[in-house]
Amino acid sequence: MSHVCYNGAMELKDVILDYKKKTGASDSEIARRVGVTRSTVSRWSSGEIRRLSSEALEKLSETVGYNIEPVLKGMDITVKIPVLGYVRAGYDLFAEENYLGEEEVSLSDRRNGDFYLKVSGDSMNGIGILDGSLVLVQRCDTLESGKVGVVLIGDEVTVKRVVYKDNMMILEAANPEVENRYFSSKEIRSIPVRILGRVISCKTYF
Repeated sequence: MSHVCYNGAMELKDVILDYKKKTGASDSEIARRVGVTRSTVSRWSSGEIRRLSSEALEKLSETVGYNIEPVLKGMDITVKIPVLGYVRAGYDLFAEENYLGEEEVSLSDRRNGDFYLKVSGDSMNGIGILDGSLVLVQRCDTLESGKVGVVLIGDEVTVKRVVYKDNMMILEAANPEVENRYFSSKEIRSIPVRILGRVISCKTYF
């Protein structure tokens, strides 16, 4: 079920450009999936074509993963994104990618984030990320210093504030009882330590 409110229309070109940005899909790929020509998709992207046939509307909705008709009419909708596995806010749980279901989000959140991870542990409770919280994650492989991210350490996944200082990557906890971790450039390459995404927001159910 979609929650609907009026807040200004999202244009067809925005839908297309947003989908291309998130997936890397080309005009040709979108054209093949929707059953139109590449030039038609190009004209959608440029704003030259603003309306769709009912068949194209249905197929494009299937392609992008949500019903675009109410969006083009100026309505906000909620859509579902996956909750993937558990990420520990400590350091002793191995990475898992178990599908745990789906979570409803606004279309805006869906455009900013790719999936949720469920947190286990309390090392980030100082900034409101609690045991059992869901963190919305935007996939990326680099992160600005000071941002909270999801980090792979070997086979282990953790949520921490990532700080770069003196050629070190520091994973900072937000709980004084949990120690920070420090990784040299050599350790980052050899372990390896890798950024999986940026934490966009957090929700906690009580």
